[in-house]
Amino acid sequence: MTDLLIRHARLWDSAPDAPLVSITIRDGSIESIDVEPSDGAISRAGGESDKICGTGALPTSGSVAASAGRRLPEADTARRAVPRGAAPSVAVFDAAGRVVMPAFVDCHTHACWDGDRLDEWDRKQAGASYLEILESGGGIMSSVRSVRKASREDLAEGLLARLGVMLHEGTTTVEVKSGYGLSTGDELKMLGAIADAESRWPGTLVATACIGHAKDPDRPHFVRTTIDETLPAVHAEFPGVAIDAYCERGAWSLEETVELLDRALELGHPVRVHADQFNSLGVIPWAVRREILSVDHLEASTPDELRMLAESETFGVMLPCSGLHVDQRYADGRSFLDHGGRLAIASNCNPGSAPTSSIPLTVALANRFNRITAHEAILACTASAAALLGLSDRGRIEPGLRADLVVLRHSDARMLAYEFGGDPVDCVVLGGEVVRERNGRGRGS
Repeated sequence: MTDLLIRHARLWDSAPDAPLVSITIRDGSIESIDVEPSDGAISRAGGESDKICGTGALPTSGSVAASAGRRLPEADTARRAVPRGAAPSVAVFDAAGRVVMPAFVDCHTHACWDGDRLDEWDRKQAGASYLEILESGGGIMSSVRSVRKASREDLAEGLLARLGVMLHEGTTTVEVKSGYGLSTGDELKMLGAIADAESRWPGTLVATACIGHAKDPDRPHFVRTTIDETLPAVHAEFPGVAIDAYCERGAWSLEETVELLDRALELGHPVRVHADQFNSLGVIPWAVRREILSVDHLEASTPDELRMLAESETFGVMLPCSGLHVDQRYADGRSFLDHGGRLAIASNCNPGSAPTSSIPLTVALANRFNRITAHEAILACTASAAALLGLSDRGRIEPGLRADLVVLRHSDARMLAYEFGGDPVDCVVLGGEVVRERNGRGRGS
């Protein structure tokens, strides 16, 4: 197994005048982070070396040899010379002063679907609102009809193609929801397709059963069937998977949402909810009382509701790409954070309200329209998003954590929020393996 050493790296949350570091990786995890002397050499002789991780000094010492992944391509070998004292098997990536940060964690997507909604986009351009399209049988129900016709294999292949794009963009951990099946069999088919994709994609997938995504107007007693039949079937086949619902006019009412999610909690499932996208229907007080995982969207939440959520342990997930695409309305991230909220941001990748998988774009929008800083936005799509998904082994650059990393083409992490619409990622490291380099092809791309 080839050793890997990332040299001359600028930690994303370090001061502009902070020294560059070398990051070493062994068996897919970060082993050490060493301050580089001004001459660029790595000190190994006797005594302790300074070790830093973006949050401060670590009073430990250790080797900067690393092991994991594969040897980097032979191209551009001038910047990959083996340093003095390093073993011949060490592959060296020279970050050349560029920012190294945790890889992105996209904690809210609907990336498993079939078909498209281009005709509905034309309707929206002609003046139809999202809710008008939804209430006329379009929107989510349009994707439901396509997914019901698709095979499990087709859904898995489509998802894998989107995941390849996400990995290229620096996202190595993705939450993927079902919710375009809206029948017991089709929801299980979607969850099966997500599981199939998980087994074939090098990154990490976390499934969510969004069985309360909409209501099928052609199926009598749909809510009752979902609660009494679909939920038990999901529980039997995918125990412990998070359950989600969309509480909104034209979708699930507050009472229906609460009944479904209370039952899921009784069965031992974690619970999330889409709420307050267009209308505040009163979900937040229930969510706080029940201590659920997250409330997602929050564009229409009142100041008092946002404060109530912020003062709880429940995450707020904001989805600025939907605001850009749908109606230019954005949740108040500044107020939420100022009141102590646990904030995550995500792409909401889906064929209707957020046809994008770009976390860099999400960061830029959150900085502008959710009114949070670049630093806060990066935390919200790395450490906070990982914590929401229950993944304590990633989202930060610290010894012992999983080596899912991104090298930006910038020397200042604020550029990730300042720029928009381009490709800021020069290199993606997944579990210690370089899977993408600019001007080179990578695994999963």
